[in-house]
Amino acid sequence: MRIKADLSDVTIELKNKGIILHIADNSGKHVGDLRIGQATGEWMKGKTREGNGFKFSIPELIESIEAMGDE
Repeated sequence: MRIKADLSDVTIELKNKGIILHIADNSGKHVGDLRIGQATGEWMKGKTREGNGFKFSIPELIESIEAMGDE
């Protein structure tokens, strides 16, 4: 997977709108966008527009990630 975020050692405090990561597979084909905000996130598969993706809360994301570590 390819994830592009050029932050150049900059600290960013995410506000409500958050940050969007554009995600591509290893051949460079766009897979989707991941928006992470202060309290919520959204996975926008393919060319899905913001607001039409799969929405989740940050605590739900943390719980899911930690559950993967328990497997």
